[in-house]
Amino acid sequence: MYISRTSFPSLFAAPVEGFQPSEGLPGDLRRHEHNALLADLQKTALARLVAYRPTHIIFDFIDERFDLLCADSTLVTDSAELHRSGYRAQPVFQAMRSIPRLSGGCERLWLEGLGEFVALLRATPLAQASLILHAARWAETQRLANGRLAPLRDVELLAGRPVEIADYNALLARQDAAFAEAMPAFARVEARDLQVADAAHQWGLSPFHYVPAYYAEIRRRLEALGLEGAFSAPETPPSTPSFDARPDAPSAPAA
Repeated sequence: MYISRTSFPSLFAAPVEGFQPSEGLPGDLRRHEHNALLADLQKTALARLVAYRPTHIIFDFIDERFDLLCADSTLVTDSAELHRSGYRAQPVFQAMRSIPRLSGGCERLWLEGLGEFVALLRATPLAQASLILHAARWAETQRLANGRLAPLRDVELLAGRPVEIADYNALLARQDAAFAEAMPAFARVEARDLQVADAAHQWGLSPFHYVPAYYAEIRRRLEALGLEGAFSAPETPPSTPSFDARPDAPSAPAA
């Protein structure tokens, strides 16, 4: 099971009233992208996660980069998929207020959501799961097609919205620290020396689309934590929705 394109505060919010989902795949979204988006808007992820009863839960805060949208009754993630789907133009989302990801208000909401998730863990069968934090950071360098390394510049989260890598890495560091303080025992996996963006990545150049060696090392470390055979495609990055649908496969909220 894979949960993405959401945020801790969005997970615990109410479903979006007045949202009109498409019967088919909207925009240029693939099925797994649309499913993730619907889960964020219709707030189905937590119930599915508890019912799934995973043996391991992997937390990866890379998706905790998008702004939030706020209405009186709910919060949603202002993700790239929300824009690509065309849903962002629906009146219900146009009427929402934006909460910038790097604002103090958004960080307070995130910490509250983290506290709610800790309470959920303690009160449900999720308490039996082994917890793993994938402590990822945005890459500051890229590997070019000729194999050379170069600085990664001119980064945009959404078209026309430039961002600074250092700001989001500082945010990830604060989130990791808060997670470590709030959560019960967990394992941490990281491979900072291999954290290089891949200009030839199948999903395009991005600070969080890494070279194959990074994914191979993270997979090796996850397998050492009891996840041998949990990945359905050895060549696929472990942060993609390619996990087998069985109880020993990992689940990744906010990943």
